[in-house]
Amino acid sequence: MKIRVGLGFDAHPFSLSGELKLGGVSIPHGVGLEGHSDGDALLHAITDAILGAAGQGSIGDHFPPTDPQWKGADSARFLERAQDLARDRFLVINNIDAVVVAEAPRIAPHAAKIRERIAEILGIDADAINVRGTSTNRMGFPGRGEGVAAMAVVLLVSPE
Repeated sequence: MKIRVGLGFDAHPFSLSGELKLGGVSIPHGVGLEGHSDGDALLHAITDAILGAAGQGSIGDHFPPTDPQWKGADSARFLERAQDLARDRFLVINNIDAVVVAEAPRIAPHAAKIRERIAEILGIDADAINVRGTSTNRMGFPGRGEGVAAMAVVLLVSPE
């Protein structure tokens, strides 16, 4: 059996406009995230982890922020495409582990809904997905309340 691991990271500053979306879920917070697409740092990190594990480059290679077609795009499209590229290499998602780094909003109250949404997008069991939050104890840009970062690790396996 072929086993491949990918690591993804993304960060976006808060914006006074738009809504805050993390893991494909709208989270009430009074501010959104800046980005060329919808700014969903969590879906971007997972997308990058899948692409990395599949040996398919990065999210910027496939969805460059200079391309107007991705302006305001739903990041679920990026995640679906990354999964398709992995499947083209006969690799499927075994599991995803992800963490959102922010002082606020707290992720725990939304984690189950986020897991379900990611599972829905990918067509996999929510039990294969772990999502949690952490803070930086007020250090760095997330600690100062300037934005959100997200990290993800994905394990892809061949279905053989």
